[in-house]
Amino acid sequence: MSRNDLIADTFTIVRNGIMAKKETVDAPASQITQGIMEILKREGYIENYKKIEDKKQGILRIYLKYVNNKNAITKISRVSSPGLRIHLKKDKIPYVIRGKGIVVMTTSRGLMTDQEARSLGVGGEIIGYIW
Repeated sequence: MSRNDLIADTFTIVRNGIMAKKETVDAPASQITQGIMEILKREGYIENYKKIEDKKQGILRIYLKYVNNKNAITKISRVSSPGLRIHLKKDKIPYVIRGKGIVVMTTSRGLMTDQEARSLGVGGEIIGYIW
């Protein structure tokens, strides 16, 4: 697997794990993927995650969440990519599924959801959509 875009790889690993109804999946660890998993945990899209140290960069073990045998994550998609960054001003941040989903974004104040960015009045790079 190509490691040029760890975020896209992690989203794909989570998506495939959900489709296969797995309890846990392992993804390569980085500061940004760890931050994204913290947001997904806080927003209730995953049960938990933990970093497992290895001799390389580490592994994130992600505990997927199911509610009444249905996936907590319906869709997870990458927006910005290393070759095409999508930056939006604070008043242009989109609502996902009329506010039922979240936009994960990185701002000058760190990694956060669209609601947090709107309340702080900051824009930034759109990493992905989750609902």
